[in-house]
Amino acid sequence: MEITTTYAIETLGTIAFAISGTFAAMQKRLDPFGVLIIAFVTSIGGGTVRDMLLGDTPVAWMRNVNYCLLILFTSIATIFFKTHIKKFKVTLFLFDSLGLGLFTMVGVEKGVLFGLSPGMCVALGTITGCFGGVIRDTLLNTIPLIFRKEIYATACIIGGALYFALLYFNVENNLARFIVIAFIFSLRVIVVRYKLALPKFRY
Repeated sequence: MEITTTYAIETLGTIAFAISGTFAAMQKRLDPFGVLIIAFVTSIGGGTVRDMLLGDTPVAWMRNVNYCLLILFTSIATIFFKTHIKKFKVTLFLFDSLGLGLFTMVGVEKGVLFGLSPGMCVALGTITGCFGGVIRDTLLNTIPLIFRKEIYATACIIGGALYFALLYFNVENNLARFIVIAFIFSLRVIVVRYKLALPKFRY
């Protein structure tokens, strides 16, 4: 059950970020090859950085070609269905938020699997959730969300901490996973809906 659930979360996260990357690239009017590249780096960027930090090489997507095929087919399907989607920006935001929650959970659990402390697990979850988007935005010549005023990485950190708090209070693991993913997604939606942000410092 654990393996099945973990694989399902990672698969959904890959799909969500592939869609997010595809829409971001289409907004910039890249050619089909460029769109596919952005979809790939958005989906695998965070996991690649995480696995390299852990010394878990070859990294996950190189050991399992199914992830590459999943990204490829998801991106192509998204390109073909673009005519049915009116609001690119909203769709990009929703799938990016969903991918953020899913991949944060994947990163946290990878840290647990390697026997790391809760703090390091939360850090790995944040890296897994955010760095694909950082690479995507950098390649698209956009300031990454993690460096803007929006609450982005903070949502991953709070979500990761929430996961360990739930386990401490004996919440069943799969339920804790669902709560954390839903929390991160909901927090991102609320933050953007009500234009909440961390306080700014004057330099």
